[in-house]
Amino acid sequence: MPSSKKHILILGCFDTKGEVFAHLRNCILLSGETVITINTGVLGTTNLFPVDFESDVVAMKGGSEISSLRKLGDRGNAMDVMGKGAAEIVKTLIAEGKLKGAIGMGGGGGTYITLSAMQQIPFGIPKLCLTTIAAKDLSRQIGHKDITLVPSVVDVAGLNSIIKVLISQSASAISAMSNSIADPENKAVKRIAISMFGNTTACVDQCTELLKKEGYEVLAFHATGIGGRTMEALIREGYFDAVLDITTTELADDLCGGICSAGPERLLAAGEMNLPQVVVPGCLDMVNFGHADTVPEKYKYRFFYSWAPDVTLMRTNVEENKILGKELSQKLNKSMAPVSIVLPLKGISQIDSEGGIFFQPENDQALFDSIKNNANKSVRIIEADAHINDKSFAEILVKTLIETLNSVRKSTF
Repeated sequence: MPSSKKHILILGCFDTKGEVFAHLRNCILLSGETVITINTGVLGTTNLFPVDFESDVVAMKGGSEISSLRKLGDRGNAMDVMGKGAAEIVKTLIAEGKLKGAIGMGGGGGTYITLSAMQQIPFGIPKLCLTTIAAKDLSRQIGHKDITLVPSVVDVAGLNSIIKVLISQSASAISAMSNSIADPENKAVKRIAISMFGNTTACVDQCTELLKKEGYEVLAFHATGIGGRTMEALIREGYFDAVLDITTTELADDLCGGICSAGPERLLAAGEMNLPQVVVPGCLDMVNFGHADTVPEKYKYRFFYSWAPDVTLMRTNVEENKILGKELSQKLNKSMAPVSIVLPLKGISQIDSEGGIFFQPENDQALFDSIKNNANKSVRIIEADAHINDKSFAEILVKTLIETLNSVRKSTF
């Protein structure tokens, strides 16, 4: 095992791709870095370089024996086990502070295992994967992680004039990325997470401008499912000081099977991390689907609006809003930190305003009543006689958030 200094992790199937990984390792060593190696190959190992974590250890960490995986011959199961095992090892290396970067290579199987393991590496530690499937939709495997994909052009199946160039470049890239120094001027800046959508952009822009004037750094997350999951993950990694959750529309997609669901964990991270938060039921008037012909049959008689040719919005009804209001409140009730819910009484999205295509006050009222009826006394409810995109509403949000942050600071002294 290398010393206690930080290293670049190399992980992949050394059994069938030992030659290419040996070249990758040499390139990284020539840049002056040290490495830790994890063999995720089931069939064997390599004698071309030292291996720090062999496949038997990886398999054991994944809940199986390497001999069992070889005997069974189930490729899908082996990938799952080795991915989980590599992730467990990476998790330990991160906890011990031993990694400054990570790189992997492979085809479909190797890429799956590499991306699985990289899920344990927090934001800011660079992650790079040289892969044959860079052009495929890997959004599910990448998730919210800041992983760089490099197309291998040719198969990762042996050294040749093309793959050698790409391996060399990838080695140089991960070495340089691993030594990148964050801007020291930003260390003392308070960071605010904010959620947005096209339908709440005006509100988010105004809040961002006001918060910047107060010296805050504002990071916006597009509430498309992956955006919400990314925001929640970074909250759990301790990246923010507070949350201004203006666009909670992902709850509606999770309820109704829309394409922008962020899953059941949405709206829980800030409470778990004891972060102050100001929350708005922004865009809970809509569920997002793709092209019109992709809308589930059970919704065919509902009210729709085509936001774009590939975005079909379904108006939420009274019953759905009652459920959504209850869910939003019950999730926020779990927080031990200050929570405020601000209700824009004149509409919760750009198209939910007087004269707008989704303007149905009775539906919104069902949502507001459900929120108020299910919120604990510890949750502050503010009713604003404004539309979500009004300047006055943004001013209320920012004032509420800053007052909350100031009260938290005073209570810590």
